[in-house]
Amino acid sequence: MAFGFLVVSFTANAQLQKGNVLIGGDLAGFNLGLNEGGAFSMSLTPKAAWFIKDNVALGGYVDFGLATAKNAGTTVNYGVGGLGRYYFSSSDVAVARSTRFFLEANAGLQGVNVSGGGSTNGLGLGFGPGLAYFVTPNVALESLLKYTGVVGFGSSATASLLQLNLGFQIYLPGSRVKSEVQKLQ
Repeated sequence: MAFGFLVVSFTANAQLQKGNVLIGGDLAGFNLGLNEGGAFSMSLTPKAAWFIKDNVALGGYVDFGLATAKNAGTTVNYGVGGLGRYYFSSSDVAVARSTRFFLEANAGLQGVNVSGGGSTNGLGLGFGPGLAYFVTPNVALESLLKYTGVVGFGSSATASLLQLNLGFQIYLPGSRVKSEVQKLQ
């Protein structure tokens, strides 16, 4: 039993080591209005990042959001850019062994466009805290409270949004990913 506990505690930290890869995405603002004329909204953000050192990952994201309702028009959000994550070590923050707090920040090209209305397109910046719960040593369910602001051009010079995102991430050993990519070539 002690050996099993030791193995689990070692693998709970192994996925955040230098050279590993994070692949997954977030879902936010998911709403299926079931009433007549109800609204539909959702935002999907796939992500990929590489751990450049223990607990620090850099990578990219793509964002697409859609909100629509009868007689209210359609709003489309989009974005593409770079992201960074810092995971607090379990000794920095007292949490369960399978849970890690992190901070995420991003910068890129983003936009908010409303049909028949305003738009803002330009530089998007976002940041916020998150919590990753590892259901297995390599798979985590995440929650992220993130502020995103867009500064640029259009009918409005700025747009901002605060969202609670739910995510699913897979943490893979970098050597395994590299081997699989080489097989495909």
